[in-house]
Amino acid sequence: MSASLSLKNSGLSWLWLTVLWLIADQVTKQLVVNNFELFQSVNVLPFFNLTYVQNPGAAFSFLADQDGWQRWFFTAIAAIASIVFSVWLAKTPKSQTLLSISIALMLSGALGNLIDRVLFGYVIDFLDFYIGNKHWPAFNVADSMIFIGAALMIIDSFKNDQLTK
Repeated sequence: MSASLSLKNSGLSWLWLTVLWLIADQVTKQLVVNNFELFQSVNVLPFFNLTYVQNPGAAFSFLADQDGWQRWFFTAIAAIASIVFSVWLAKTPKSQTLLSISIALMLSGALGNLIDRVLFGYVIDFLDFYIGNKHWPAFNVADSMIFIGAALMIIDSFKNDQLTK
């Protein structure tokens, strides 16, 4: 990090957002683990359940049926992503607010799922949305932060594209 981009004037000033959502992710996961049996489901709304599942794979349970090697593969990906997001945040000027927020959110999600993989070998998922009998794969707060961060980054790229024209 250059001397001109310190904690105060870089995207690192948004690390509090990373910490906030990382805590929210870990607390909600532990609430589910401590209050639900595996696969237990509680209907909350006509399109939403809280359902405790363990996902040893990636998004949409990709590679979940493998014999265990995927734990370390996805752990490494999450660790590398966390490092990349941290460096990117440090190199992003504070004036790029939306980009900084998007990176901070994605960092919180990567760290939240990294913690699960290191501690348990799987990610704790519990947010279960559905229409009729068709369920979206369950996910968690960390996954939500990755999605929201990526969406904000896309919005920011269009915003910045408009400014350069």
